[in-house]
Amino acid sequence: MSHDVPAPEHRRPDGVTDATVEALGKLSAALDHVEDARGHLYAFHRLMGSAETTLEEATAMVRDAGHDDIADALDRGVLGRNPLPGMWSFQMVESFDDGYYAEAKGIQQRAIDELMDGRRHVFEAEMKELRRTRGREGHEATPDDADTTI
Repeated sequence: MSHDVPAPEHRRPDGVTDATVEALGKLSAALDHVEDARGHLYAFHRLMGSAETTLEEATAMVRDAGHDDIADALDRGVLGRNPLPGMWSFQMVESFDDGYYAEAKGIQQRAIDELMDGRRHVFEAEMKELRRTRGREGHEATPDDADTTI
């Protein structure tokens, strides 16, 4: 049976203003950017780990080819070096996760809990309602309203 309305967890709580819904929509968008940045930081971490392993192999190959001075320079100057002062990439990830990321996520959750009764993505759900065509296939309000037969 089709209800053709957003699920209760995506409906605006009573008394919540347009300004609050819009502000939390913008906060959600901002945190999406933080999540993307976090993903890039993790990608950097993985790439630096691969770079370290590959540099170690390259250093051995340079040494085996008879270029000890270059291999020594790689050993002293690059291998094991901190990409940022005092930190390998795992420490960057930990610092970001425990600092900026945790604080931003915590405040976002507080805003959702205090201002929206714990309801997430209300702004997006309301945008969907404005744009979808009721009764048209592929425009259902919820997954429960969709015909999922194959």
